Amino acid sequence: MLIEENEIEIKEEINSKDFELIVNNFKDTGKIILNRKKSLLLNGDVLQENLFDKEYFDLIITSPPYNVDIKYNSHNDDLSYDEYLEFSEIWIKNCYKWTKNQGRFCLNIPLDKNKGGQKSVGADLTTIAQKVGWKYHATIIWNEGNISRRTAWGSWLSATAPYVIAPVELIVVLYKGEWKKTNGSKISDITKKEFMEWTNGLWTFNGESKKRIGHPAPFPLELPYRCIKLFSFIDDIVFDPFAGSGTTLVVANNTNRYSVGVEIDLKYCELAKQRILNETAIFF
Repeated sequence: MLIEENEIEIKEEINSKDFELIVNNFKDTGKIILNRKKSLLLNGDVLQENLFDKEYFDLIITSPPYNVDIKYNSHNDDLSYDEYLEFSEIWIKNCYKWTKNQGRFCLNIPLDKNKGGQKSVGADLTTIAQKVGWKYHATIIWNEGNISRRTAWGSWLSATAPYVIAPVELIVVLYKGEWKKTNGSKISDITKKEFMEWTNGLWTFNGESKKRIGHPAPFPLELPYRCIKLFSFIDDIVFDPFAGSGTTLVVANNTNRYSVGVEIDLKYCELAKQRILNETAIFF
């Protein structure tokens, strides 16, 4: 189907106006940390239901806290498992509320965990997402190629109580109302090679260095880069409710999308701000 130029311009204008509306809604709140080009970084709490006033987002990409006792500045990462699932349901439900009908959600979470007892985190969070309204599309297995974290064996060389630990993470792909995307600019920038490789649901690339980034749980640029190019059009609005060091916003800006990030911790906000200022002049 041919796409008329004026139709593309109208769709681009809609997202431009939506982005401007978000900026205007936060102008007098003191929550705007950075508003540069197409990137908006906000200091806020994703647990607040009224943080955004309507459906704005085309694509959500995030890696939430894993509840493995990482020492964040402003978040308790050592909740009981029931408390963690309650926390997860609140923010996942809020994101559903703020997403457009054809919006997608790429949720980077662990397959499972064994600290404090074996828990099926990936399955449980996927179930919660569907409970609040998200529809399931696929699961991408991210092979980080990193087995150095393996320290727990259970019963060594014995069938007594061995631990089975897969050195992979999940990227669960969900959507709100319709999977077929007909809104937005309808301009894709993915290459044939990228499309053929990335529609294979086993992705292999390295994780990110905490020391290099200065954040206790960063994810690599490659993760949002693939998700953005595979699941969104140019000029879509990409959202990260746990912006952390700003990785999603950096990549979204460098792939010509609008981006909005929310981060509760002011120190991490400053880190994300500096990364956006320093890294968005260079295309990934």
